Amino acid sequence: MTKELLWLTLTVILTGVLWIPYTLDRIMVRGLMGAMANPSRNDKPQSPWAQRLYFAHTNAVENLMIFAPLVIILDIQGHSTMSTVIACAVYFWSRLAHVIVYVLGIPVLRTLCFFVGFLAQAALVLAIFGKL
Repeated sequence: MTKELLWLTLTVILTGVLWIPYTLDRIMVRGLMGAMANPSRNDKPQSPWAQRLYFAHTNAVENLMIFAPLVIILDIQGHSTMSTVIACAVYFWSRLAHVIVYVLGIPVLRTLCFFVGFLAQAALVLAIFGKL
C-alpha cells in the first residue's frame, strides 16, 4: 500500500465514524425510539455541537468524493512522490481540524481548514497532470 493510499484509508475511516457522536446525541435528546423514527419537522432539535458535527460530516463525505478518486488515479498512474504524500497527509489533517473547529463553532478557522484541504486536492490534480 502506498502512503497516499494509507492517508486515503485513514480519511475514509475518519469520515466513516463521524456519525457516531451526533447519533448518540440524537438518542440522548430524543430517546432511542425517537432517534430511530422517521425525521419530522416537529423533532426536538439536537444539541448545537451535534448539528454542527452533522454538517461537518456531510461536508467530509462530499469532499471525500473528490479526494478518493484523485488518490486512486495517482495510484493507477504509479505516481507517488514526497509531494503527493505530503498533500494527502495535509488533506487528512485539514479534514480532522475542520471537524474539530466546526464542532467548536469557530467559523473563520473552519473555512481556513477547509481551504487547506482544497489546496491539498489541487496539489494532487497538479501531480496527476505531471505538474508537481
